Amino acid sequence: MTKKEAIERIKKLKELINRYRLSRLVFDKPLVSEEVEDSLKKELFDLEEAYPELVTPDSPTQRIGGRPLKEFKKVPHQEKMHSLNDAFSKEDISKWLARLANIGFKKIPEFFCDLKMDGLAVELKYENGIFTQGSTRGDGLVGEDVTQNLKTIEAVPLKLGMSIYRNIEIPRELYIRGEVFLTKKEFERINKEQKKKGGKIYANPRNIAAGSIRQLDSKITAGRKLDFYAYDVVGKGLKTKAEEYEVLKKWGIKTNPHHVAVKSEKEINEFKNKWEEKRGDLDYEIDGVVISINDNRVFENAGIAGKAPRGGIAYKFSPKEAETLVEDIVVQVGRTGVLTPIAKLRPVKIGGVIVSRATLHNLDEIKRLGVKIGDTVIVGRAGDVIPDVKKVLQELRTGKEKDFKMPKKCPACRELVERVQDQVAFKCVNSDCPAIRREQIYHFVSRRAFDIVGIGSKLIDQLMDAGLIQDAADLYSLTKEDLLNLDRFAEVSASKAVKSIQSRKPVPLSRFIYALGISNVGEETAVTLAKRFKTLDRIREASLEDLQSVEDIGPVVAESIYSWFEKPYHKKILQKLEKAGVKVQNEKGGGLKLAGKMFVLTGILESMSRDEAKDKVRDLGGEVSSSVSKETDFVVAGAEPGTKYDKAKKLGIKIITEKEFLEMIK
Repeated sequence: MTKKEAIERIKKLKELINRYRLSRLVFDKPLVSEEVEDSLKKELFDLEEAYPELVTPDSPTQRIGGRPLKEFKKVPHQEKMHSLNDAFSKEDISKWLARLANIGFKKIPEFFCDLKMDGLAVELKYENGIFTQGSTRGDGLVGEDVTQNLKTIEAVPLKLGMSIYRNIEIPRELYIRGEVFLTKKEFERINKEQKKKGGKIYANPRNIAAGSIRQLDSKITAGRKLDFYAYDVVGKGLKTKAEEYEVLKKWGIKTNPHHVAVKSEKEINEFKNKWEEKRGDLDYEIDGVVISINDNRVFENAGIAGKAPRGGIAYKFSPKEAETLVEDIVVQVGRTGVLTPIAKLRPVKIGGVIVSRATLHNLDEIKRLGVKIGDTVIVGRAGDVIPDVKKVLQELRTGKEKDFKMPKKCPACRELVERVQDQVAFKCVNSDCPAIRREQIYHFVSRRAFDIVGIGSKLIDQLMDAGLIQDAADLYSLTKEDLLNLDRFAEVSASKAVKSIQSRKPVPLSRFIYALGISNVGEETAVTLAKRFKTLDRIREASLEDLQSVEDIGPVVAESIYSWFEKPYHKKILQKLEKAGVKVQNEKGGGLKLAGKMFVLTGILESMSRDEAKDKVRDLGGEVSSSVSKETDFVVAGAEPGTKYDKAKKLGIKIITEKEFLEMIK
């Protein structure tokens, strides 16, 4: 990026960040998630690092918070309430330590690690041990007087314990800083009440905590059951951060119990990784960890860089959303021939994974988002879900962006593309299209279908490019010698791959139906078909009326199933699979020990995944539902069970532990 381009990008980033911050902090109306704001600020911070001469006093990286709301009295802070710069990776932590080393702090003996609460920072003032005033961070210099609201929080002591800690008496005037937050359980309770009365449904606990502290009527705040953890004693000469926490505890002020002192960069990363993995176990939200030099004198001597102390850093967890650039939009041909536009992205880390592609779903979605090639976009990723584009940041456009047009010919076979009648999809109708066959084979070997271990998309690409297979049935004719001709295959790995394929000749009927890749037929529909018809022959011979009579199968799905079995090409595939020795295990029905029993799974299972538990139930003739109802026979409750557990108790449905479940499926 040239300096001229950097100047323009920095200008646009500042304007956008300031607009988002103003809406969130002053008007309590967030336009995007704070993860997106963090991502934008990180890009701005990196640009200003590259071009320090472009840093100005009005940059969002150089100031904290927003203007205090006018409804509250302004309160000046005795010492400025700083916020911390962010780190998002091990590399960022290494750079932070390198910056400290460059100014003379090369051998820091100990760091203090704490969880970064996702709440609202406040300052408490105590005079002679009595709570006299509470204020928000505001702009760091001046906050808002929210004393009456903070008094409603039980975790904020109105009077400190008078114990003496190592001859340190409670000072006549004392300032304590910490975080007001809301538990997940309380968040769910409030939203349930809001839903009942048709009120606003809150997006996250932090929004409720911030809104509650800014209520003019403290009775509303009292009804929210907020909580508080302290994290700082302002300027009272305590030697270390660890000692501050010990003093706070002696004085009767809560701190987060999960803090720890560590001695190395490795231990910093281990602490962060541990809590990124275990954050779901906590009853409150955290969005990272805070790392500080434990020695307060060294921390102070490190000074301030811009508006943040050098001695501490907020080590953020991998975000579920981030901003990046759409470098191109290409088309992927799916296993049913549907063309899906895919955004090729400037690589960005989301949810712990480097993301370089995101689905745009279809042409209508592109038009709804208004996305163009070259746009800056917000990309989201949750769990194992394919990343997708959430929003276009049109304010960052340069005028060089280009519109996307759906190709008229299939990019794989160059046959004409047709728009599916009454749908938004465009489709390649050439049944011999190599892209369709390729995707069909990917699906066939996948975990929820035939589950052929070690046979992934890269190997399938090699086999198809070498002309060794044309369809899924051809996998069963592969020999060790065939594989030895491919890159990266030796005697042992080739034998292992062939053995893996051959081991999957027996397959349950429901998995077989799912593996065929019939349009609109997912895993649950495949199970329904297997339970209703019992054998593959009966499904093949079923009339359209027979299929439509099955509960949960509508006219569109029935038509997809009927049409699939009528096509000559598909009949040929079935014949080849049968000839290869694939044995479809018919649905056994009522003779199995769980026949007729309905199960619901909730919480985290230790001995197996949720999908594996579902398979166990179905293999024994039982059924699995995603929701609790009067038809449910058993609810299997793992660790951290959700609302399904509460509903089961309310309905009087039998709840069993994972241990009891394992005994049941022996």
